[in-house]
Amino acid sequence: MPKKTILFITLILVALTVLSCKKEVLPKPSSHLRLDYPEANYAQFESQCPFTFEMNADAVIKGEKECSFTISYPKMKATIYLTYKPVNGNINKLLRDAQKLTYEHVIKADDILEQPFLNPQQKVFGMFYQVDGNAATNSQFYATDSTKHFVTGSVYFYAKPNFDSIMPAASYVKNDMQRLLETLKWK
Repeated sequence: MPKKTILFITLILVALTVLSCKKEVLPKPSSHLRLDYPEANYAQFESQCPFTFEMNADAVIKGEKECSFTISYPKMKATIYLTYKPVNGNINKLLRDAQKLTYEHVIKADDILEQPFLNPQQKVFGMFYQVDGNAATNSQFYATDSTKHFVTGSVYFYAKPNFDSIMPAASYVKNDMQRLLETLKWK
């Protein structure tokens, strides 16, 4: 190789070495995604169905097929599926089906917290389930008067179940579901 070529290659290597040296790299401090949701404003939902409840005014309700609804939260990509079934001597089957739906998530769930719900004045009795972990649903409930009416509700997100990522939205929707259950009244 000619001396000029060797000198040229040496100069390029020295220049790359000098240019690649920077100040000491420091790790960036950890941060968290900030998700702010508006304060929930609730409105009474009335329909031809044999029950009423309060729901978040920012949510969009669709359906009303046989008194079953979807309550959507487009900004959070979440939906509450609300299903009504009349009780015709089949209360035990309805209770088993509602509990089975919740416990199908036990494989992915870290914990399932059961919170009994009793409202004797309105004759609303049920169970609210909080499912912790990477399960497909984070909150579910059922409510009944034991003789005529049975309602179930569950929330699903249109995202891969990663509880850490959806926790703020899951908490917001869980509070709305609890409000729905607490304000449920039979007609």
